[in-house]
Amino acid sequence: MDVVTRQIRSEMEGASWIRRMFDAGLELKQRIGADNVFDFSLGNPDVPPPPAAAAALRGLAEQITAPMGLGYCPNAGLPSVRVALARRLAAEQQAPVEARHLVLTCGAAGGLVTFFRAVLEPGDEVLCFAPYFVEYGAYAGHFGGVLRAVPSKVPDFTPDLAALEAAIGPRARVVLVNSPNNPTGRIYDAATMRALGALLSRVNQGRERPVFLVSDEPYRRLAYGGAEVAPILPLTPFSLVVGSFSKSLSLAGERVGYLLVNPAMPDAQVLVDALTLTNRTLGFVNAPVVGQRLVEALVDESVDVAVYDRRRRAMAEALTGAGIAFHLPEGAFYFFPEAPGGDDQAFVRLLLEENILAVPGRGFGMPGYVRLTFCVDEQVIRRAAPGFARAARKARGA
Repeated sequence: MDVVTRQIRSEMEGASWIRRMFDAGLELKQRIGADNVFDFSLGNPDVPPPPAAAAALRGLAEQITAPMGLGYCPNAGLPSVRVALARRLAAEQQAPVEARHLVLTCGAAGGLVTFFRAVLEPGDEVLCFAPYFVEYGAYAGHFGGVLRAVPSKVPDFTPDLAALEAAIGPRARVVLVNSPNNPTGRIYDAATMRALGALLSRVNQGRERPVFLVSDEPYRRLAYGGAEVAPILPLTPFSLVVGSFSKSLSLAGERVGYLLVNPAMPDAQVLVDALTLTNRTLGFVNAPVVGQRLVEALVDESVDVAVYDRRRRAMAEALTGAGIAFHLPEGAFYFFPEAPGGDDQAFVRLLLEENILAVPGRGFGMPGYVRLTFCVDEQVIRRAAPGFARAARKARGA
């Protein structure tokens, strides 16, 4: 008997490699002990929230005893939270952002789903650069959208704009970029982003249905060595930002994100109203109120990025010592090194023999690489270094 749809059955059979490795890690930890497993599979931020979060929660404890303290709120989010966030985003995006241009969502993922529901017709295409976050395809596919991946340039994962332009056809509806990128840690430089904006402005001339530029930015505040994340809104009128506080504030479990519509977009308010509707009718209704209040109190705060930077350098040392080629990430908390021997699945199996958990690059649309997260204790990275070296030697047949 068919109790689920063919589409969902297919997605279940091709379930996320990230979750597969996470589940394998749980079994391994039960068998040999968590301290003996080096888990670089899941991007679950472990750096504590900013210290001000504790005081904010204590203040919330007094507020929630009032009538409707944890009741429904406007579908687009609490007005005061939208005002506070608009102030910050106006500075980040170098644009006249106001609260009315924002919809608060259940994380960045909920934001993307909310947006796709509002703009995609069956057969519309969402284009992104590979490697990419694996669930983009599912988010678009829920509404009949089709994900089309355009390979990035290697070895530094620079967007291939010529290839993107060639891939934009009559059914193109969204170009989705993710910078800092998951899984590569790449930050797209300002010149590249300006060229992308100019490309889409050309493409949209005379089109009845515009191609949107959507920037997925949950890692915006995790940037290292002076790297800067270019603003998106000044690049082209049909642009949006989707973000969250899962990484910047270590509030992943609270599921609070946002959609920001470019104030310069024609019919911007129509799109905001549509997003407010789809946020409700998809069943999200409104972003969690406790999370919203925390965001309001911490809107100018961030986790200690220096902790992640130290881990980034430790992982670079471990991979260099093992002779594994990689592009040093400028942001986020991932490395995407080449798999020695060229077979990412085989190398992941060799790492597993060393009790090291990694994710094959084919799970992100780019075989031949593996993803390693460094949101783990620095000592875990350093203790794993000999295992990386042994696995790399085996992969090369040495």
